Amino acid sequence: MEKISLTMKEAKRFDVIQMALRGEVSMSKAAEVLGVCLRQAYRIKKKIKEKGVKGVVHGNRGSCCKRKLSEKIERRIVDLRKGKYKGFNDTHFTEKLLAEGIKLSREKVRRVLRKAGIASPRKRKPGKYRSRRDRRDSEGLMLQTDGSHHDWLEGRGPKLCLIGVIDDATSKVPAVRFEDGETTQGYFEVFERAFESKGLPHSIYADRHSIFRTDRELTIEEQLAGIKKPLTQAGRALDELGITLIPAGSPQAKGRIERLWGTFQDRLISELRLAGAKTKKEAQAVLNRFVPEYNRRFGRKPACMKSAWRKLDGFDLKRILCWKHKRIVAKDNTISFKGLNLQLPKVKPLQSLVGKKVTVLVLRNRMIEVYYKNLKLAGFANQNIEMEVA
Repeated sequence: MEKISLTMKEAKRFDVIQMALRGEVSMSKAAEVLGVCLRQAYRIKKKIKEKGVKGVVHGNRGSCCKRKLSEKIERRIVDLRKGKYKGFNDTHFTEKLLAEGIKLSREKVRRVLRKAGIASPRKRKPGKYRSRRDRRDSEGLMLQTDGSHHDWLEGRGPKLCLIGVIDDATSKVPAVRFEDGETTQGYFEVFERAFESKGLPHSIYADRHSIFRTDRELTIEEQLAGIKKPLTQAGRALDELGITLIPAGSPQAKGRIERLWGTFQDRLISELRLAGAKTKKEAQAVLNRFVPEYNRRFGRKPACMKSAWRKLDGFDLKRILCWKHKRIVAKDNTISFKGLNLQLPKVKPLQSLVGKKVTVLVLRNRMIEVYYKNLKLAGFANQNIEMEVA
């Protein structure tokens, strides 16, 4: 005799319909007890008359799902995840499977991987309560900036720092690049690329790194000029461009870019591994291909479609995003700077430069330019000087 296992629900259906068949309850009462309509109750009754206890068992029980993956496909998915796409997260791996001719949902891929004992590479930490800060309404109102120190090449090459900016309204990345470390020059390079491609933002949200904030005391000259807080070179440059620098009180305060680094440390590292990148140049080439796809995939529409980016309007970014220092011209028309004695030529209409205060610009290519007010006095190319990190 065939043994049939019933669930609690199926056993209840069989018992109630049997009571109806014996005339102990009406069919309307049986339908009410089973929570089905009267027509469905009659269908169940008919099946039980024809098949007995099998009438309450679902017809698909014991049959294979038509959408079940073949063992061959499952083995290929597991082999790809363990080999070519090792370390990819479930969503990223699902996207890569499309290029391999396998179109599946993320959940299906997840089940196949877990069945094979392959866990997610990212461990989720329990969330902490944070108060929400709403996004800016328009693109260009605020950028968040930061640097991420990480073993991006996983030992295949040097340790690099990824410096970038993200738009607060859209989560798109206007500029990002690999640098040897988190330096003022690295931020200047990223700012120039972002500003040239998009325009000037209204504000930049940054952490309290010494690149953006200094604890030194104001000089007497700064006090007389009415400056309330001493500025770093980065702070001075942003001030010249009319960009408000907003200091973040904690990493969570600039959560947009912190989450960006989390995504990059997952997806970008996998792309770098896939490309076999071993140098900063190779890593940057992979990054340049990765960012447009990231913006397409993760960018969002702002609340207000009207852009807030400001036009450059004649700003010379190379001579603003640089280092500036004040010097006094000596009696022999020289200035002392970083261990160098720089001779200034005679410049008309000035009769003498002696005693005048000049501004020394150190461009990012290490060229030195000297200005008196808006007049360029001299240029000195390729000076071998060591600039401060912050």
